[in-house]
Amino acid sequence: MNDVLPDRLSVNPKSRFHDADLLTRGVGIRFNGVERTDVEEYCVSEGWIRVQAGRARDRHGDPMTIKLKGDVIPYFLTAPPA
Repeated sequence: MNDVLPDRLSVNPKSRFHDADLLTRGVGIRFNGVERTDVEEYCVSEGWIRVQAGRARDRHGDPMTIKLKGDVIPYFLTAPPA
């Protein structure tokens, strides 16, 4: 496993951008200079994150999300395994 995060990552297992190995290591997001813990998906190159929109659910039972645009900086929460 390398020490570089992908340009786009999602916590939803149904997404093609989901990577369980990276998520088990722990990924933090700094958005517009503020630490965010409620990020569902991010894209660094396009500069956006998706967060839950309250308690609303779509017809499949997944949380409804909204897209926020700004400066996205992802980082690992733990050191790489030896």
